[in-house]
Amino acid sequence: MTSQQDSSRVRFRGDVEGLRAVAVVLVLTGHASQNLLPGGFVGVDVFFVISGFLITGLLVTELRSTGRISLVGFWARRAKRLLPAALLVLAATLVLTFAFLPRTRWASTGWDVVFSGLYAMNWRLAEQSVDYLAANQAPSAVQHFWSLAVEEQFYLVWPLLLIGVAWLARDRLRTSHLILALALVAVPSFAWSMWMTSNDAVRAYFVTTTRLWELAIGGFVALLAHQFDRLPRTAAAGLAWLGLAAILVSAITLRPESAFPGYTALGPTLGTAAVIAGGLAAGRLGPAALLDVRPVRAVGALSYSLYLWHWPLLVVAEARLNELTVGTGLAVVALSAVPAVLTYHLVENPIRHSRQLSWQPVRALQLGAVCTSLAVLAGLAFQLTIWPPPQTPPAPVAVGGALPSGSPNTGSTASSALGAMALGARPIESSAGQPVDRVGVFVPDPLAALRDGPDSQRNGCHQDMTGSEVTACEYGDPNADFTVALAGDSHAAQWLPALQQVAAERKWRLRSYTKSACPYINGTVALDSRPYRSCTEWNEKLRVALTGPQRPDVLIVSTSLYLMIRDGKPVTQAAGTAFAEALRETWAEIASAELPVVVLRDTPYHRYDIAECVSVNHNRLTRCASPRSQALEGGGGPAHEQAASSNDNVHLVDLNEAICPQDRCAPVIGGVLVYRDSNHLTATYVRTLTPRLDHALGRLL
Repeated sequence: MTSQQDSSRVRFRGDVEGLRAVAVVLVLTGHASQNLLPGGFVGVDVFFVISGFLITGLLVTELRSTGRISLVGFWARRAKRLLPAALLVLAATLVLTFAFLPRTRWASTGWDVVFSGLYAMNWRLAEQSVDYLAANQAPSAVQHFWSLAVEEQFYLVWPLLLIGVAWLARDRLRTSHLILALALVAVPSFAWSMWMTSNDAVRAYFVTTTRLWELAIGGFVALLAHQFDRLPRTAAAGLAWLGLAAILVSAITLRPESAFPGYTALGPTLGTAAVIAGGLAAGRLGPAALLDVRPVRAVGALSYSLYLWHWPLLVVAEARLNELTVGTGLAVVALSAVPAVLTYHLVENPIRHSRQLSWQPVRALQLGAVCTSLAVLAGLAFQLTIWPPPQTPPAPVAVGGALPSGSPNTGSTASSALGAMALGARPIESSAGQPVDRVGVFVPDPLAALRDGPDSQRNGCHQDMTGSEVTACEYGDPNADFTVALAGDSHAAQWLPALQQVAAERKWRLRSYTKSACPYINGTVALDSRPYRSCTEWNEKLRVALTGPQRPDVLIVSTSLYLMIRDGKPVTQAAGTAFAEALRETWAEIASAELPVVVLRDTPYHRYDIAECVSVNHNRLTRCASPRSQALEGGGGPAHEQAASSNDNVHLVDLNEAICPQDRCAPVIGGVLVYRDSNHLTATYVRTLTPRLDHALGRLL
């Protein structure tokens, strides 16, 4: 997203400015509606190649004409061009967050602004991609700063690389030396991108090391520009038109779940390189006939501000209106042109064209440092708007005792009973499970709900999405003769708080084997539509652990719903049936080895984050109550019911009557928030289910 001014010292290319317009329109349209343009994200890759072309051309021209590169001058131009507008948008995003987004997002947004101000947002998102719970949260209002972070890191490193090459070559610097230097960056980066995309696609999308080759492609075009300028006009035009077609075809055919960047990024990146390489020699015979016209160039000039403004406005609109229609999404991105134009004319241009800053580049660097510092301080200060929520007290439960014989509306259960304990023996008849608009004080606070999970999430016993080692923690009586194993994904792990109390009361040894987004299953499941290899490896090792010297006396499992992989592709037709069959085979294999299997039927799924909904609608809680039939159809529950049938050694335990007892699922029951997101129970509520789980296991075991 380099400015026109930077490239003017080399040669202004109106078609390149127009190509920026294509890139930003692709991104904005894709963000407005993936159904309309699923591969619109390739616009970012177009920007990367353009930046590599312009910056390399600028630096090499300076190097050849003066014999040196002024780091102060280069970084000063970058600072005054990019940082003031970025600071404005980051500050405005904090204001929009405070005014319109749920309080549950405030803390994370503040930290996101800190990382965006430091141009490290891509690494933060990469780390969050392996955090299953963080990865499933609503998108950040400044998530789009990840690509700006990649470019800023490029701007820091690229001139140093060229200076190093020039120093090594001394007075014999040739284009071939520079091409070799770029190749030493591009080739390993592309190879790494290929490997990482196939093994950890989400992380590969964000990290700088998988993207450097795209910027290097633009650098190659800049270094070979004189050769490309000599192409015959018709050949150059054909090359450029093919390049533009490659960009558009990629935007139409690629999907968010496509393996990207990797080799699939060759389409938009080489396409962009082809448009730039052939554009000058092709003249008006090439895409310049469309790109080098005033209205298109005007959009290209606004591309940086448009990119900055459109995403926070989309996030706010979606938070207020729930799911955006295609028309609404397009209207929001069109509306982003208003602040973009104002930012361009009132902030970008005055600072970029400031004579004082041009004459005194150190002042521009100081301005950049101030902008960065203010962004970081604003993000940190924003944390002060979120007061620490009250600590969640442990729910008092009577493990091993009789279930309450009545319900609050009959007066036979103490009004102080928390969570599921307030439902009595017949939850369906209890008013405690009826959704209401207002309740008194409840725990945990929605701001703390996401952290109200099982102990395994905090003590390293729960494997993340990248690891395949089987890690376990033991609870209960370490010297017990009877051992229970819990295995599965985070939906199995959520039952740990209740199982810990049951194990302690019954003097059992409890071992927990859980991994994010990974069920205990024979076969391969999909992660982002690709084989989840670390899950397959983890399952193979877990089977050894469950049948080896530390074999348990009973296996407890639970899981969400997953797509199975067959012949390298996810099974999307009758996906639930395929998953159920794989579970049936897995459980039958364990049961045939005389190891009883207890299946905890999956909990209800909601279409929105319950904790976030409650934080917004604290006086209208009924807005957060989902239809029971719809919620129970989600997740792995239906597959559990199919897979557990016809096997006497596989026992299904369904506690959903005490989680969603009415026609609509109440978000708060007995003074306890039921969910910490859209599909995971709070640990506090799970503890109040302990007597019911203990009763069910006691009957079976």
